[in-house]
Amino acid sequence: MPILGKILGGTVGFMVGGPLGALAGTFIGNYFDKEKGHPVAGVGASLLDKKNVTLAIALIALCAKMAKADGLVSSSEISVLKKIFKSNKEEEGFIANIFNKAKGSSDGFEIYAEQLADLFRDDKAVLENFLLMLLAVAKADGKISSSERVMLFEIARIFGFNQGEFRRITSIVESPEEISPYALLQVDESADNASIKKAYFQLVKEKHPDTLIAKGMPEEFISAANKKLAAINSAYEKIKEERGF
Repeated sequence: MPILGKILGGTVGFMVGGPLGALAGTFIGNYFDKEKGHPVAGVGASLLDKKNVTLAIALIALCAKMAKADGLVSSSEISVLKKIFKSNKEEEGFIANIFNKAKGSSDGFEIYAEQLADLFRDDKAVLENFLLMLLAVAKADGKISSSERVMLFEIARIFGFNQGEFRRITSIVESPEEISPYALLQVDESADNASIKKAYFQLVKEKHPDTLIAKGMPEEFISAANKKLAAINSAYEKIKEERGF
């Protein structure tokens, strides 16, 4: 079941806490578990559920902050969010409520990014996929504006990525054909063939969508992993062709 359906259906608890929990808590009480007859907030949540719910709320909130930074909300950006969550009418209302509250809030986007960074401090692959999704939403209207790029870079910094890593991640969304295949595999051009093969297989192991699924990440967040893996595979094929191995 998609993560928003789980939230609104009451099959997971809403025990996120922090600024993201405060942001969404206003609306959670409007949805009830029809079988058990109590608010979703009364249902216990595992750590895994907490992480999934936090990812979902954070994506909506940070997309709203990007829209505010850009000065407009395009229909294409909203469509990307709906597509990510495969939302029905009830879930679309929840997305809109969180989006509008985050957009109108005086809170800075940094507090939401910091909560995610703390929750996933030992799993940068999840944070990288999250950043890829934010980039995809920002690019939905054709290009990433300068204000969006500044905000995205700051989110990347909070997540622990440096400037070079940010350029690599951004290129996967904007122009994967223009970035060096060596940069995508995170190896130096002077590396020998054995080192390149080792780096490639290690990346595939770390970045493969099946790895995220095994960790219990929600299905909505797997598409970014697929795109990243495709870029890694393409880079490896280019190097193999160039070097003849």
